Amino acid sequence: MPTVSAVLENAALITAAGTAWYAVAVTIAAATAVAAPSPGRRRDAREVLKVLVRRNPR
Repeated sequence: MPTVSAVLENAALITAAGTAWYAVAVTIAAATAVAAPSPGRRRDAREVLKVLVRRNPR
C-alpha cells in the first residue's frame, strides 16, 4: 500500500505536468496571435487567449 508521501509526490508530479501543459498552450496561442498570417487566425488566437487567461473583475 502506498504511503502518504508517495501519494503526495505523485500528486505534485501531476500538478507540475498540468501546469507545464497549460504554459505550453498559452505560449502557442500567444505566438499564433502575433504571427498568424491571416487576420482571422490572429483574432481566433486572441479569443483563445482570453479563455485561457481569464481574469476575475475586481
